[in-house]
Amino acid sequence: MITLTTYQWIPDFAVPLMRAFRVRWALEEAGLPYEVRTLALGPEQKSPEHLARQPFGQAPAIEEDGLVLFESGAIALYIAAKSEALLPLDRIERERAKAWGFAALNSVEIWVQQLGSIDFFHANEEWAKAWRPQIESMTKDRLAALDRVLENKDYLEGRFTVGDLLMADVLRILDHTDLVKAYPNLRAYKQRCEARPAFRRAMQAQVDGFRKAA
Repeated sequence: MITLTTYQWIPDFAVPLMRAFRVRWALEEAGLPYEVRTLALGPEQKSPEHLARQPFGQAPAIEEDGLVLFESGAIALYIAAKSEALLPLDRIERERAKAWGFAALNSVEIWVQQLGSIDFFHANEEWAKAWRPQIESMTKDRLAALDRVLENKDYLEGRFTVGDLLMADVLRILDHTDLVKAYPNLRAYKQRCEARPAFRRAMQAQVDGFRKAA
């Protein structure tokens, strides 16, 4: 069984956005059982035991049958490989799904995360005020591209895959803004992904886990 390591506590606003969520979501989509190990912020993050799991002292990480794996994107792809629900059997469809997963993390999240970091942590700093318009402009460029891709399609490659899971989770970082709402295809796509039963189960497990720890 997969053991997921996640934080024991984080600020309330971050609970739905923590990257461990995308791991939970992938596990729910794949129908795989898992157990959770919690990690306290602070010294426990830098303990030798945890650094052996995650060299940067972060979360999430997973363990299964001797494999220790970190980075949420790598974990999601590992889980996806266990289930046709997330990675199609067809060679071309499978590789395209993987490509969209990397696009979510490398082409989109790199801008979305910068915008979120400015808004959540540095909004009143002068450098952030000066830099934010450029970050927002690049974010809008990526969102517009995705909106074009999704014209007349429910998902990025026609059916839901791990690429959609990662892309939708990245887009949720923008929930404090109206940016996604400005793109009709993208807005509907995000809502469609969030309406999936596996998404709802994973979110409930995420929220309940932090409530129990608190």
